[in-house]
Amino acid sequence: MFKIKTHEPKILWKVRCVLGEGTLWVKEHNSIYFTDIKKKKIYSLNTKTKKKNIYKVNKEIGFLAHIRDHIFVLGLKGELRIQNLKSKKILEKIFLEQDLKHNRINDGKTDPAGNLWFGTMDNLERKIAKGSLYKLDKNLKLTKVDKNYLITNGPAFIDQYNFYHTDSSKKKIYKIRINKKNKLVSKKIFKKLSPKEGSPDGMTLDKNKNLWVAHFHGACISVFNKNAKLIHRIQFPAKNITNCAFGGQRNSELFVTTARKGMTKSDIRKFSYSGYLFSVKTNTEGILQKKFLLKNEKKRSLL
Repeated sequence: MFKIKTHEPKILWKVRCVLGEGTLWVKEHNSIYFTDIKKKKIYSLNTKTKKKNIYKVNKEIGFLAHIRDHIFVLGLKGELRIQNLKSKKILEKIFLEQDLKHNRINDGKTDPAGNLWFGTMDNLERKIAKGSLYKLDKNLKLTKVDKNYLITNGPAFIDQYNFYHTDSSKKKIYKIRINKKNKLVSKKIFKKLSPKEGSPDGMTLDKNKNLWVAHFHGACISVFNKNAKLIHRIQFPAKNITNCAFGGQRNSELFVTTARKGMTKSDIRKFSYSGYLFSVKTNTEGILQKKFLLKNEKKRSLL
């Protein structure tokens, strides 16, 4: 039976994120991209050349998804934006939840067919379930698939119709199935974390469909098999682990964001590396996130 092995976490960038998120490996750039939601910044690190870039945006940003070249979809507060990060040219804006002025987009990923999925949440983190789960297809059609979330996180896709999605405040990871019409077929609790484990945050899958889950307030990443059994755990010198993505030359390196948000002075003394970007070498491979696949006609008109 295959046993997961991992090295000690390695610091890649002492960036001190307030709320690091949105890990995305872009193979063509040899780079890991990530965001700091509260600082309204996108970061990239070329792991070969060690070159670093920082891109500033005008709204809080939860995630980004790659289209091609330097063109990405950005998940912002109240808005999806297609933008060339290098030229700063904005190519398209899609506004949402204009009636919920305190909501913002949080985490997002593409599914195996290249559709974009993302969640929203109350930015003030009040105990109100105003968050929803959305799908954006290749025609830029937006569909609300699920609702009544406090803090959305994930998703991580088993296949086009089956995926994991999280409500961090409820400490629950759901296993969701949809049909071809984007309707929920089933939604079951896959795993609920205990209070001492913190809250489930960003997630990713490896080639064996094991689920790697970041623990906010938990200082670790847990790996669960398809039966929700804990099969591996990585401890970090940071309290709030927020997101993770596989990448690197062999797609066996795990890139991990962390956060300093909500930490006390004693927390920071104990977990002084909080906010940094880490990497962890593994003996397995991840599932690379697909590009967001725009329909050809739409792509030509935008790009």
